[in-house]
Amino acid sequence: MSFFADKQTLEDLNIPGRYKTNSILRLFGDEVTTGGKKLMDDMFGCPLTDHTAINKRSSIFQYFTGKSITLPFTGEEFGVMENYLSSGGGNLISAGINAVSKKLLQVIAQDKDFEQLKTEVCKTIVLLNRIYEFAIHLLDPENPYLEQIEEMKSILGHQKLRRLLNEPDLENLSLLKLIRYDYLLRTGLHKEMKRLTDVVFELDVYTTVARVAKNKGFCYAHALSKEKNALTVTGLYHPTVENAIGNSLSLHQHNNVIFLTGANMAGKSTLMKSFGIGIYLAHMGFPVAAAHFEFSVKDGLYSSINVPDNLGMGYSHFYAEVLRVKTVAEEVAADKDLIVIFDELFKGTNVKDAYDATLSITEAFSGNRNCFFIISTHIIEVGEALRKQCDNFRFVYLPTVMKGVIPSYTYRLTEGITTDRHGMMIIENEGILDIIRNGTKLEIKSNPKSDLTNNKD
Repeated sequence: MSFFADKQTLEDLNIPGRYKTNSILRLFGDEVTTGGKKLMDDMFGCPLTDHTAINKRSSIFQYFTGKSITLPFTGEEFGVMENYLSSGGGNLISAGINAVSKKLLQVIAQDKDFEQLKTEVCKTIVLLNRIYEFAIHLLDPENPYLEQIEEMKSILGHQKLRRLLNEPDLENLSLLKLIRYDYLLRTGLHKEMKRLTDVVFELDVYTTVARVAKNKGFCYAHALSKEKNALTVTGLYHPTVENAIGNSLSLHQHNNVIFLTGANMAGKSTLMKSFGIGIYLAHMGFPVAAAHFEFSVKDGLYSSINVPDNLGMGYSHFYAEVLRVKTVAEEVAADKDLIVIFDELFKGTNVKDAYDATLSITEAFSGNRNCFFIISTHIIEVGEALRKQCDNFRFVYLPTVMKGVIPSYTYRLTEGITTDRHGMMIIENEGILDIIRNGTKLEIKSNPKSDLTNNKD
């Protein structure tokens, strides 16, 4: 069973999409091999729920982060070998007939298939030698991936392969040797070659992720068993935001809800996305954008940040929000241990209904102590009511600092509930009312940044 996050959550957090701008997969997706890319995609699709497996994978990434290891080939070079080995070869007789017929066609019709076969065999032999030397250098007793490295060495040290790998004159291979080597690589040792390439794919992912972790300064999370039911993170920030400011969060059995307030553009949405991304990557065993991250494994992650309406089905934005909350409620009621992120519940309805619904829904959810919640709102009166009624909340906000009539933001969490209300001030600073009344285009006084910066709600 893998850690679950539905399509809405993945889109909210911009996790999938190898070629999507600022996606988390794209951040890590710089693999050399085609098989490595597929393996990375599979890892992103199936985070883990076993804390031992998570920590084991994380330890391998961490080891390679400290070694700065680069694979001994380019993607193009490995692609030649990968395509050749996967093309199939048949038995020794058919391999011989195939090679002889290609040789005859070369002589008679100047066909290029024989030279291509010879080139593929020779390039594969050269690359296998490089991989063998690479494996020798990784035989470190401290390497948590040592078992697989020794397996690589054993395959490449196979008695049948040694004569092939020690061939002194690849440029002038006889037809007989070419037939024998081709059969051995594609048929005789097909199973061993398949296992070897699989290990190379894994090494491609491990070294790629390690390189990103080192370049970005990410840390490695430590997973705890589900029974611990605790989470502590310091210096958390968004992994694709330059010069992001880190914040610290903690959740546990007796304090399982973070209630977040703050003005528009104070950074609430970015903080919540940072948290969700960190949780997802941590369950993959991947490095996270934080100084320290320790967590108990959960069953899944749900978010409600950018819930779209559905005009095709006749759903208003508010009704779409209601259905989203219902989905999460059903999952929580099914006795699942979840992380839940709600950004401004029920913003698609009037203030009175939004207040009543946010208060009642938040209070009801909070009783599920095995689940962790981060809930934000602009309706600060809800926070005041919850503070009187519940003892398992942590109330925090992101402050606004006024510079005259211009708001600025610290992006640092502060304990309490904010009293900041600067919506009308921002509207007035932009001169919108003057534009409407006077038909005058005024100079824009501020320049709010996009949602991919650290200062956008």
